Amino acid sequence: MMPRLPLPKGMEEAEVIEGWRTPEGARIAAIRILLDEGWKTYWRSPGEAGIPPQFDFTASENVAGVEVLWPRPEVFEQNGMRTLGYHDEVVLPLAITPTDPERPVNLAIDLDFGICQEICVPVSVAVSAELDGPDEAAPAIEAALTAQPRLSDINAQCIVEPIADGMRVTARMPVPASGAEPVAVFELDHPGIWVSEAQTHREGDTLVSMAEFVPGDGQPFPLDAEKLRITLFEGGDALELDGCED
Repeated sequence: MMPRLPLPKGMEEAEVIEGWRTPEGARIAAIRILLDEGWKTYWRSPGEAGIPPQFDFTASENVAGVEVLWPRPEVFEQNGMRTLGYHDEVVLPLAITPTDPERPVNLAIDLDFGICQEICVPVSVAVSAELDGPDEAAPAIEAALTAQPRLSDINAQCIVEPIADGMRVTARMPVPASGAEPVAVFELDHPGIWVSEAQTHREGDTLVSMAEFVPGDGQPFPLDAEKLRITLFEGGDALELDGCED
């Protein structure tokens, strides 16, 4: 096991929770982060003022791939800015594909992320575990998996157009009104792209949301609408739309 780095102010614990093996041979585990009271950390898409988490699994052994499975975050509004994340504690499930399913997995994780109270600070932690035990009940992992955004079958229609420093996407989604307007979050699997906070309004039973995508060189670029992910947050629910028709 690798030596553990000292935990920064605002954190109480960081650890790996061991879970179970799937019928396909993958292993399910999780990272658990316990924060001090009043502190928060960020979702995979943290918002304009957040720090996106970064995971490094390269020191692991017998690991062909790892997928982080994100539970639904909270929407925070502070100082006129919107961020998404978790307060007090978060459990992030991991779906681990072993190189050899018959051998133990030595999971080693270097995690860079941000934690906030009045101000936000970047932190780094290292956690590890050998995943070789029998399948165990892991209620914390099961609860986090259940709390993932629900995949929606809503068909979003998108208009993609260039702007001076990037691209603008306007999505029209058939989402009937049910109270407060949902918060829409746009994501694009493309490193180095800044995404604006979405501006959302309603036209009858159609939710219209617009976001801008700005690359590092500040130029228009070929944005594939089918690779967009739009997540709608409303109350304690979250819907995830994968892909958009243009």
